[in-house]
Amino acid sequence: MSPVSELARIPFLRAERDPGGRCLRDGGRSLDNATFAADVRRLADRFGALGVAPGDTVAVLLPNSAEIVTTMFAAWYSGSALTPVNAVLTDDEVRYQLEDSAAAVLVGDERARDLATSVGIAWLDAASIHGSAAPDPVPASGAGPVATSADFALIIYTSGTTGRPKGVLLDHANLAAMSASLVEHFTMTAADTSLLVLPLFHANGLIAGTLSPLRAGGDVVVAPRFSPDTFWDLVETHRPTYFSAVPTIYAVLEARTTRPVDTSSLRFVVCGAAPMPAELIVRFEERFGVPLVEGYGLSEGSVASTINPVAGPRKPGTVGIALPGQDVAVVSPSGDPLPPGTRGEVVIRGANVMRGYLGRPEETRHTVRDGWLHTGDVGIIDEDGYLRIVDRIKDMIIRGGENIYPKEIEECLYGHPAVLEAAVVGRPDPILGEVPVAYVATRPGLVVTETELRAHCAGSLARFKVPEEVHVRAELPKNSVGKLVKGLLREQAAV
Repeated sequence: MSPVSELARIPFLRAERDPGGRCLRDGGRSLDNATFAADVRRLADRFGALGVAPGDTVAVLLPNSAEIVTTMFAAWYSGSALTPVNAVLTDDEVRYQLEDSAAAVLVGDERARDLATSVGIAWLDAASIHGSAAPDPVPASGAGPVATSADFALIIYTSGTTGRPKGVLLDHANLAAMSASLVEHFTMTAADTSLLVLPLFHANGLIAGTLSPLRAGGDVVVAPRFSPDTFWDLVETHRPTYFSAVPTIYAVLEARTTRPVDTSSLRFVVCGAAPMPAELIVRFEERFGVPLVEGYGLSEGSVASTINPVAGPRKPGTVGIALPGQDVAVVSPSGDPLPPGTRGEVVIRGANVMRGYLGRPEETRHTVRDGWLHTGDVGIIDEDGYLRIVDRIKDMIIRGGENIYPKEIEECLYGHPAVLEAAVVGRPDPILGEVPVAYVATRPGLVVTETELRAHCAGSLARFKVPEEVHVRAELPKNSVGKLVKGLLREQAAV
């Protein structure tokens, strides 16, 4: 039998070592280690009273809050997996995830109660998790966590850009390997504080933003919904040592910050989820005096596989080197390894690679082959081991037999001083098959025309890569993680 998961024991080990030490902050609340461990144990007992058993799934439907973190550790205490649900999903989308994951209980608010009732599962009021005035009627059992390293820990649902979302199965061994890799790469210690900006229904927020610093002995500040008007106030008040965000957040901060800000507490900041223009990385670092390290990974690889070093050479335009314990390679369509400087599909191997997709054995076998996770991303690894993501295989545009990678055009557009965001998609063409079409959002107060942007592209790109059209918009569509949604743009371009 596998040993008890070291991750499930984190709250209680922290409480033993430093009961009064800071653990979680959320708005005006601050939970020390002892309080957090007691809340986890009490919530796990309440799960047991509701009939939740080892091997079951616990769902949580809430905006970012300390209650999500408590629910995760309480599920692990019980030997259950957590599936976090995006609070902006429609009722039908939530019900799909609850039914697909076979959730036994849903933690949340009044909306969650109605949804739990509609699918015939238990509901637990999130408002009762922390700070209850009355003593909990269910006594703490005193037993320790039961989850093992082989048990499922998280069921993370993908964004569903190709059909219904898939549940990515990550076990405790996956998360132990991933969090250890991040702690080592970033040399995290008890002195580190994570400012949690990204949503907790995603692997990045849960693992990179929460689990890793807690494992290292540090603490976590759960930020409210991102706003450029209040973000730096949070940094100056809570003094985090790092945060992780998406390119859109960095672009907005760089464009809209008008006052001097105190970033002296930050050791580094991380960018992931989507490629970031090299020019924006340089501008942000010069403006705010903080190393910005871009990384790359997938939920299927427990969130991260490559990241630029904080102390070592950083190469803007790349997503860095392989994290400790992982192998990252580029292969041909037949699966043969390719030499440095050659374009091919990015594949990943390591203890962080998922156990599979929930209930989808064929898709699992297609994605994980001979131990390698096939990402569907096109990349190049240079002589120093730094990976550059060229594009998604499925996003490639074939114009009259010429392969066009939208990211190359997007990077060119980002080089124009008026461009805040850019996305390029393929539009069907009766003669050429496909042609590139660009959508851009401008920086505050700046104006640019389609003619200017096409001329800008023509100065740097081959003629066949220049967008047939450039649409200037006030903003571009994004999902709840902050990624640009190209599917909607493809639909618009095809009309």
